[in-house]
Amino acid sequence: MAKIKAPAKSGTKLIAQNRKARHNYAIEETVESGIVLVGTEVKSCREGRVNMSEAYATIDGNDEAWLLQCHISPYSHGNRNNHEPVRPRKLLLRADEIARLAIKVNQEGRTLVPLRMYFNHGLVKVELAVGRGKKLYDKRRDQAKRDADRSMQRELGRRR
Repeated sequence: MAKIKAPAKSGTKLIAQNRKARHNYAIEETVESGIVLVGTEVKSCREGRVNMSEAYATIDGNDEAWLLQCHISPYSHGNRNNHEPVRPRKLLLRADEIARLAIKVNQEGRTLVPLRMYFNHGLVKVELAVGRGKKLYDKRRDQAKRDADRSMQRELGRRR
């Protein structure tokens, strides 16, 4: 009897997403990065207990990238060796990527913002973006454009 193969999965599973990042920043470029985690942090990520709402990334003088203010809750079945929830976590990027991002971040008004954290074939990855902070009028213009597009799609749906 022939075995039936299951459909191939994409290999990615979303852990957490920074929803306010696209609202507060105009995204210019994105890059995928690995992250250094301890065992209980990975287990907590599998439970989906990650908060990235206030997280940001920096590049220090030693040409290393760090993720700051990312809250990974302590593992529910951990012991006294559980990890600290908010601690600097090293990001794994190539030296040329770090140099290119450092040049872009040093320009005025730009910052490194994590957009989402996900599993990619069993490894935890972070999607970083170079973003420029939006002013209030930019946010209003984007909201008005979304509302206009939504009402136009609604009308097109009614006419069909």
